[in-house]
Order: sequence, then structure tokens, then C-alpha cells
Amino acid sequence: MAVIEPRVLKGFRDMLPEAEMARARLVRTLESVFASFGFVPIDTPVLEYAEILLGKGGGETDKQVYRFRDHGDRDVAMRFDLTVPFARFMAEHVDELYLPFRRYHIAKVWRGENTQRGRYREFMQCDFDIVGTDAASADADIVLTACTAMQALDVGEFTVRINHRALFNRFLARRGLASQSVPILRTVDKLEKIGAQATEAQLASIAGEDAARDILDFIHRESSLDATLNKMIAYCEPGDAIAAAARQRILQVAECVEAAGHGGHLVLDPSITRGLDYYTGIVLETTLGACREIGSVCSGGRYDELASLYTTRKLPGVGASVGLDRLLAALDAAGRAMQVPAGADVLIVHQEHNNIADLHALAQRLRSSGLTVEVYPEPKKPATQYTFADRKRIPLALMTDSAATGSYTLRILSRRENETCATFEELLDAIRRLLDGAR
Repeated sequence: MAVIEPRVLKGFRDMLPEAEMARARLVRTLESVFASFGFVPIDTPVLEYAEILLGKGGGETDKQVYRFRDHGDRDVAMRFDLTVPFARFMAEHVDELYLPFRRYHIAKVWRGENTQRGRYREFMQCDFDIVGTDAASADADIVLTACTAMQALDVGEFTVRINHRALFNRFLARRGLASQSVPILRTVDKLEKIGAQATEAQLASIAGEDAARDILDFIHRESSLDATLNKMIAYCEPGDAIAAAARQRILQVAECVEAAGHGGHLVLDPSITRGLDYYTGIVLETTLGACREIGSVCSGGRYDELASLYTTRKLPGVGASVGLDRLLAALDAAGRAMQVPAGADVLIVHQEHNNIADLHALAQRLRSSGLTVEVYPEPKKPATQYTFADRKRIPLALMTDSAATGSYTLRILSRRENETCATFEELLDAIRRLLDGAR
């Protein structure tokens, strides 16, 4: 029988243990941050009816969706983000939940887009949302959760850039460009990728040269939040109530973020529009100072009308998503990759004179004391087992002497030194002391 060549699809990848352990540690950190803000976990299916996912994603997103007919000849698709399935989830389960509802969801999504550094066709998102309130406090909490997550992950310098979609929409309405808002917003969203000159050219082809220049001036960030906001308001119709409400919302969010100690990370940036159609209010993007070229590692915004696709009940929401794979790539590029945890605290060395059952009993006794322990499965030379432990980043190897002596020998692998312990209690103290010294 011919051997099948092992290979993976373009844009997909295997995760080797060190990479997966680093990702798992990052996920645990994010889960801890989300829980500290009162978010609770949920899950949704990978597959949804295509009409559910494609109802509001937008033309560009629709082209990237993995869509097919299943064995029951149903038109189905794989989720391209976690927000649209969440809107369906809320519409279906709102009577079983409490409002406002705070959720987080960490899972894989799939998009058939061009691959590039930090972007894959299968990737993991870490979403956190607040649904059931249109309060400025909820918007601020999303920004604060993003700031707290970045600090907990020790990413170094970072900036959370915010904007309000309503201000852009009111500006376009005054210029008579409301009907062209979708292509204009998506063009502006590409500003950092293609540059100002190419952006102006594309905008001119959509709205004309004069409008293109005004749009570029509107999205230019001034020297302070107040100066930027005043300029944006000046571009809107005088006395515009919607623009005034958006201005007030930005100021309220900024005040909350400042009061919570994260004001230094917040910037009002009118060029932040977010390409998806469902955003209606505050939008945000988070960039790392050490790796700006990789783009936003945490983005989102307010989507008050998204759930209206699936229910007549009003369910205003706001949320954001951490792009886990992009964040890992950014941390690695910036030399701030999370330290990979050890495969275990202790490897129990298997020697010819050992009774394997006794080794497993010892391992369980150590685990009951809070340690992580692995038993080498077969008797081999100690040097072979030490090499195995080194490759798994296990810091200590444990050898048990003959039953007659009942003593233990700890091998400190980094120093190639041994330490003898006469009793189990002495062994436990030595392991904890050595592990504390290694951290």
C-alpha cells in the first residue's frame, strides 16, 4: 500500500508541545482576567446554518467563509468569528440568562483569507462581550478589560485606540455620502496597510477628490483627545444630536478609563473604523509598541443591532476579541514570548531494581502534595532519561534507592548535581526549595 504524504493545508498548522503550552498559558492568563471582570464562559458549535453566519458579515467576509452542503444537503458554514454565533446564541437563550450578560468564549474560527505573518486560515479568538445594556460603563469595561489583559500578558508598551462609528456616519451624511459608507469605511480601515496616498486614491474613486481630502483630514489624529474630538464634531452638522451623543459617550469612556488608571494607554483615533458592518458605536483596536506592523491584537466595538437579525428583542451589545495567534506572533517578534512551562516538576527515573508499582505509588504521593510528576515507563540508562527530562524542561529527576535503604536521590539537571534525602518529608522539602529557586 502506498504511503500517504503527511501534509497540512495552507493556512493551517500543527502545534508542537512548546507552542501549545505557551498558547495554553496565555489562554489561562486571559481567562483569569476575564473572570476578574465578571465574564463567564460559553461555547457554540463550529458549524452553523449558512444563513445565520452570512446574515450580517458583509461582502468581503462572505467570500472568506468555509461553506458547503453537508450529508443532509443542508447549506452550512464554519464560523468565521465568535460574535455572529454569539448574537444567535443570545437570541435563542435570552430567556434562560440574566441581563446584562457578560460572556467570554475562547475557540477556533476559520477564514479562507490570504495568509501572512500572524494570520492563518484556522486561528483562535478570545472574545469577551457585555450584552443587554447600552451604558457607557459597559463600553469602558471592554476597554479596561483589554488594558488589563495586555498588562497581565506583559506585552510592554501598548495603545488602545478608540473611535465612534456614529461620528464617521454623521460626517458622511453631511457630505451626502451615507449611501457609500460601507466602501468608504472599508477603505479607511486599510489606511495603515496601504498608506495615505493609496487610501486617498481609492477614496477619490468612490467619493471624488474633494471628499477624499476631507475624509483624510477627518480621520487625522490631532495632538490631544479633546482637539481630535472637537475637529470631528466640527465636520458634522451643527446641532446634530447623534453626533453630540457620540461625543458624550467618548468623553464618558475616557473618564472611566482614566479613573481606573489606564488613561495613558487610551487614544482617540478617527481612522479606526473596523471593517465589519455591524458596529454602531464605540470601536477599538489595540496595538503593541514593540510590534506595530503586525496590526491590532485586540479589537472590537459596540454592535447594538446585531441580534436584531435573529430576534425582535432589543439586545444592545459591546465586546472585543483578542487574536491569540497574532498576539503570540507579536510577542515572539518583540522578544517578549511567554515562558514555556515545564512538562512536569519531577521525572521519576526507572531503574532495573525498581518495582514499577512502587514508582507509580511514589508519583501519586508527590502529586497529592501539589507537584506535577511523570514516571519514565521503562528502565534505561539514567543519562538517557536525563536527556528526555531536559527536552521536556523538567528540572528535577528522582531516583529511589533499594527498598532496604528507602532513601531518595534528586538530580538537579541544570547543575548536574545530586541531593540525597533520607525521608519522604525531606524529599518534599527539597523539591519545593529547588523549584522555588528555579522560578
